[in-house]
Amino acid sequence: MYRSRGPTLEAFLVHPGGPFFRNKDVGAWTIPKGLPEPGEELLAAAVREFAEETGLVAGGPWLDLGQIRQKGGKIVHAWAFEGDVPSAFVLESNLFELEWPPRSGKKQSFPEVDRAEFFELAVARDKINVAQVDLLDRLCERLAASG
Repeated sequence: MYRSRGPTLEAFLVHPGGPFFRNKDVGAWTIPKGLPEPGEELLAAAVREFAEETGLVAGGPWLDLGQIRQKGGKIVHAWAFEGDVPSAFVLESNLFELEWPPRSGKKQSFPEVDRAEFFELAVARDKINVAQVDLLDRLCERLAASG
């Protein structure tokens, strides 16, 4: 999701939840994303994952940002849409289970996303996973091309 504040373009990013990302900031944020279910179309998966990670409903029109490959080999397909959060926005993320502390035999639940925020693009480029910077650049290109 993106929004314009006068001449300033902002990108909506999420911060991964759980103990591994608790104290990480620069390079840790990401676009809301996840894996498609078997047989699920990629755009439908993106809309579903956005809702599951934020509690917000994604709406088009859609700008296809193509795909990128992250450091670990994961391929991310992305679309952008213009939107904003309601003034009373409260993040609602799904949970994942993890053995924590490691090798303790104890399972704990953590939110998949613990924070969500709009950032000016210059700041977003620093915050976002380095492999996803290309998506921000493509967003700027698509918006410039569309008018």
